[in-house]
Amino acid sequence: MQNFTFCNPTKILFGKGRIQDLAKEIPAGQRVLVTYGGGSALASGTLGEVREALRHAAVTEFGGIEPNPSYETLMGAVKLARETGTEFILAVGGGSVMDGTKFIAAAVPFTGEDPWDLVVRKAPVKSALPFGTVVTMPATGSEMNSGAVITRRSLGTKLPFGSPLLFPRFSVLDPEKTYTLPPRQIGNGVVDAFVHTVEQYLTYPADAPMQDEFSEGILRTLIRVGPTTLAEPENYEARAAFVWAATLALNGLIGAGVPQDWATHMIGHELTAKFGLDHAQSLAVVLPSMLEERIGAKRAKLEQYAERVWGLRTAPEAIEATRAFFESLGVKTRLQDYGVGADAIPGLLAALEAHGMTALGERRDVTLDVSRRVLERAL
Repeated sequence: MQNFTFCNPTKILFGKGRIQDLAKEIPAGQRVLVTYGGGSALASGTLGEVREALRHAAVTEFGGIEPNPSYETLMGAVKLARETGTEFILAVGGGSVMDGTKFIAAAVPFTGEDPWDLVVRKAPVKSALPFGTVVTMPATGSEMNSGAVITRRSLGTKLPFGSPLLFPRFSVLDPEKTYTLPPRQIGNGVVDAFVHTVEQYLTYPADAPMQDEFSEGILRTLIRVGPTTLAEPENYEARAAFVWAATLALNGLIGAGVPQDWATHMIGHELTAKFGLDHAQSLAVVLPSMLEERIGAKRAKLEQYAERVWGLRTAPEAIEATRAFFESLGVKTRLQDYGVGADAIPGLLAALEAHGMTALGERRDVTLDVSRRVLERAL
């Protein structure tokens, strides 16, 4: 096991009716900016409950944060927060709203020329507004980590950024607030959480049995409850297990002290930026082909994954089971399913090169040539 430092300061308020506890978490009289996207926050009634719970605060709202939150939209929120003297931000929504809120929290006090430097130049986050989250769409785990991914539409760019100062102070996870999500978003959410786990687990043996057991437990849980929560959206126990699994998949616990991959995510980001695929759709396309291409380097963990997660014997069987699982959730796994052909590959490789993504993976051996072969397999 590798050396590691683990600290996660986010307080979790889990279960039915926890939105009412917002009054205990945000001091009375604070100037609060509530950020949201629109769809799930409104359809679930969550935004209305938040407004009621924040009667004691001075609330301003900023809606319209889109999937794959854009710098252009978020800068509108930054301007509003500065004008209103915002002291606390509350993100109400899924991973995009939470990621966008992390950028807003860092950008409001940023004193440099352009807050985009926080993303593209990795300018240090020296201070950030405090914020919390109310989760309406489980998937990304952004409610309990300090990372985000931001898109700049004008550049066709989607890039990660983060800072230890960008952990939410608290997150409210009420499974009932996710009941109104459409099937596409639930299928996407299960895939997203699954691939987050795989990126930290399917690398090479690191003598880290606890991390392996945690990861395998998350994967088995998603395999078991994913189809149930998709078919029975108001099955509380299945939805609660899914919500918590999505959080645990990316709160830092399973990745502590072990090698991590993330090559699938980096290639997936380029697919989303250029062709508008949902984040989980891009992951479902890339991951099976990535595992096929790197089966030799990953064989030991793939065979462990096959046995412990799927009850199978071989690495190829496990890869095929993974692809079939994604398909069973309604998330297609081939580029052609999304109208993307071989002619797109040169442009995707050029984008990877432009963004410095030329030595990816747990051993930094996923070169542009390997990425090309992965994309060719994904056709």
